[in-house]
Amino acid sequence: MSLPTDSLSPTPAGSLAGQLSTLRAKWGWFVALGALMIIAGLIALANLMLGTLVSVLYIGVMMAVAGVGQIFHAFGVKGWGAFFFWLLAGVLYLVAGAMVFNNPLLAAGVFTLVLGVSLVVAGIFRGIAAFQLRPHEGWGWLAFSAAITLLLGIEIMIRWPVNSVWILGLFLGIDLLFNGVAVLLLGLRLKK
Repeated sequence: MSLPTDSLSPTPAGSLAGQLSTLRAKWGWFVALGALMIIAGLIALANLMLGTLVSVLYIGVMMAVAGVGQIFHAFGVKGWGAFFFWLLAGVLYLVAGAMVFNNPLLAAGVFTLVLGVSLVVAGIFRGIAAFQLRPHEGWGWLAFSAAITLLLGIEIMIRWPVNSVWILGLFLGIDLLFNGVAVLLLGLRLKK
């Protein structure tokens, strides 16, 4: 009985070493993607209103696509008994997506308020978790993170709705910039 040639190779494709060698061969794609994300992040940071508009329209498109998908799904499971639930959910998503395109400024205001409230709630829950972990090492970092999240959420809510035209663009720009740097550095590291 002879062994397949794949089993004789020092780094089978399914192994971690095999996956790393596959990634190393594509290090340039990581660098290019990282550079593209950095450029997009800098553009978003240079024009926060444009970044906010792009964020809001992206969410609107995703809502509309999800709505159309759920409507088609409703007709696919018509005999299942939950047809009207799926249909209604799909129509609501589609209408919400259309409303985002109809009035992106209002949508930006709503999304910004939801973001502020979410950060306040997350900060409170993170703070509770930190104080429950208080005798253990590292609880202070969690408490610090909770305080920053809570303060950021309060700041967003206090300045709402004026900040609605730029806050989502700021978050998008920062996210793209940090993600881009991480992917770029990963690509350069894979090259070595």
